Amino acid sequence: QVQLVESGGGLVQAGGSLRLSCVASGRTFSGVNVVWFRQTPGKEREFVAGTTWSGGKIDFADSVRGRFTISRDNAKNTVYLQMNSLKPEDTAVYYCAARVGIGSNKDSDYDYWGQGTQVTVSS
Repeated sequence: QVQLVESGGGLVQAGGSLRLSCVASGRTFSGVNVVWFRQTPGKEREFVAGTTWSGGKIDFADSVRGRFTISRDNAKNTVYLQMNSLKPEDTAVYYCAARVGIGSNKDSDYDYWGQGTQVTVSS
C-alpha cells in the first residue's frame, strides 16, 4: 500500500506561482512512478506531469511544459510540482498518483491516489 497526501494548493492571481507537495508513505519507493493529474468539474482527469522516484524520466503535458517543473526529495518521500506563470485555465483539483512499474499518463493505470488539493487562479 502507498498513502499519498497532497498540500500546497490555494488561490493565486494569474502569473503567480504555487508549489504543490505530495508526501508518500507505506512502502519502499524503488520503481515507483509518481505523477500529477488535475480535474475540473465535468471534465476527465488530465495528466500534468510525472517522474520516476529516481527522477530518471520526467514528462509534462504540453499545456504546462515550460511553466511547471517536477522534482522529488527522496529523503522526505516527497514529490513537488512547482507551478509558475499560472493561468486561469490551470484552475483545478490537483491529485498525485503512484504506481509500481512503467510510467503512464493514463489515470486508469494508477493504483494509489491522494485526496487532491484545490488550485484556483484568478484573472
